[in-house]
Amino acid sequence: MSMFFATAAHAQTRGTVDVVKDPRIDTLAARRSTLKVAGAPAAVYSTSGYGYRVQIYNGSSRKEAYNAQARFVEEFLGTRTYISYTVPNYKVRVGDFRTRLEAEKLLQELKGKFTSLFIISGKINPPKISTGND
Repeated sequence: MSMFFATAAHAQTRGTVDVVKDPRIDTLAARRSTLKVAGAPAAVYSTSGYGYRVQIYNGSSRKEAYNAQARFVEEFLGTRTYISYTVPNYKVRVGDFRTRLEAEKLLQELKGKFTSLFIISGKINPPKISTGND
């Protein structure tokens, strides 16, 4: 024996939504626009200290690491270089780029001059931004 129950379907009625937010959010949003670099989109330049470097050497030879650094400095005089050692490898990374596109441009210039090139993301020393008032 089967029993069927009839139920009435009710359509949802439209209501209102109340948004409750802290008034400091508007203050922060207004202040953010003053922190931007002049002429730069907000998403391009980060003030967080994170960015990209190009790794030009990774190997166990200290001598080869310093040779790679010297060859790079000879051609790209103003670009910072960093050598790190984590047993058993030396790593030579160059540049402090805020965007991956800037790092990619250097990587393309270095092709054929160095082997095993990689773009590495991480903490950088951001370059100073000139204001043009000097």
